[in-house]
Amino acid sequence: MSGPVDLHSPALLEFWTARHLCTLTTLRKDGSPHVVPVGATLDVPAGLVRVTASRTSAKVRHVLAGSGRVAICQVDGRHWSTIEGEAVVRDDPASIAEAERRYAERYRQPRPNPARVVLEVTITKVLGSISLGGT
Repeated sequence: MSGPVDLHSPALLEFWTARHLCTLTTLRKDGSPHVVPVGATLDVPAGLVRVTASRTSAKVRHVLAGSGRVAICQVDGRHWSTIEGEAVVRDDPASIAEAERRYAERYRQPRPNPARVVLEVTITKVLGSISLGGT
């Protein structure tokens, strides 16, 4: 992909701040996809999507095993958007607090989870009817 991803489309920003559940696709060791429902938040200035998770979840294990390429998708009727990127696992208190704050803004206050970590996805590609200017 050439050039930076443009995340500043008003329609894209609105779609990724409205309360929509998402799916996260990670890759297993054998290359097969693992798709699960998640809540995700978009941080345009940082170029990140954040997903909170339990440290023992399959999605976290897949990323820690070296399968950091992920896709996060959300759909609302005929409107959809997929963000692709490279995920890393963050377990420091500041990263977790920021992810929880953003999750609470978009969805609701997350339940306490002492095993919580954050998948931080550096955005490399944006696809969909929303990101392409569709309505």
